[in-house]
Amino acid sequence: MEDEVATAPVPRRYALSFTAGTLLTREAAQFAPVYLEARDWKRVRDQAVQENLLQARTYRTSVRLVREMVKRLSTLTDDEVGLLVEATASERAHLMWVAACRRYALIGEFAEEVLRERYLTLASTLDYEDFDSFVRTKALWHEELAAIKESTLQKLRSNVFKMLQEAGLLSEAGYIVPAVLSERVAARLSARAPSELRFFPTQTAAEQGATS
Repeated sequence: MEDEVATAPVPRRYALSFTAGTLLTREAAQFAPVYLEARDWKRVRDQAVQENLLQARTYRTSVRLVREMVKRLSTLTDDEVGLLVEATASERAHLMWVAACRRYALIGEFAEEVLRERYLTLASTLDYEDFDSFVRTKALWHEELAAIKESTLQKLRSNVFKMLQEAGLLSEAGYIVPAVLSERVAARLSARAPSELRFFPTQTAAEQGATS
């Protein structure tokens, strides 16, 4: 009997549909109370489209944005959605950055492997070439990245950098801004396994202790 040849598992395809809106913090503040009343994302989606909750100019745009909102917000726990209602602008931006990182593995991995790694190694800036290099590396294992058009790559890259700026993690000049998370947001993220502080340019308590 011939020995079976072990093969590496096929990596999960990246979802690349994050070109509908950027961080969507304003929209999140509108959606959260509706969800907390219904506790059903399908009902929220249908109601939001029917009532044009996001005040989109066309029905098609409304459907697209509502679907994107549901995709991202549904990655949050009910407790986190509740926090969106009473959150400060900074807390809401941080939670929506986490939602984007959870929903889109490409964004989450870029945040952890490039943004946070550059911060921890004392690099002060982040630019488009850092993103392009990251994508080229990932494309070795992800054919969906290798096949995207240059125009699509530019749109994805632009949206990620706009999200970073809206989350207060990157200046317009390209300087990394250390995340100052509120205690209640930090507690929720650090309680997850692995800690989702990894999505931010910040240090965990263990890392701070190691460098002190």
